[in-house]
Amino acid sequence: MPYKEKAIEKKYFAIGEVASMFNVATSLIRFWESEFDLIKPKKNRKGNRQFTKEDIENVKLIYHLVKERGFTLQGAKDMLKNNSSEIKDKMEIIDSLSRVREFLTDLRKNIS
Repeated sequence: MPYKEKAIEKKYFAIGEVASMFNVATSLIRFWESEFDLIKPKKNRKGNRQFTKEDIENVKLIYHLVKERGFTLQGAKDMLKNNSSEIKDKMEIIDSLSRVREFLTDLRKNIS
């Protein structure tokens, strides 16, 4: 049986990587970190932020509320405090529907 190499999964991401995932400036990520308790990256000895996948999911929630849905910071804080599981569920549905739409669009292009 041939040896199958296990995929290496990244545990920590730099602030620049996180910012590029959402196409925003690193300063915005730092600002949101100061405004929202949900984002708590670890810091290494040099003081560089190390974001986990959970931190990135929380940034995604905030991004969704503030950038996509147009909430104010206070409105986003209130929503997260009162309805965080509901928001996560809705975001998962939206992501899933977006993937289905993308698949169907690609399918239509390939059929034509």
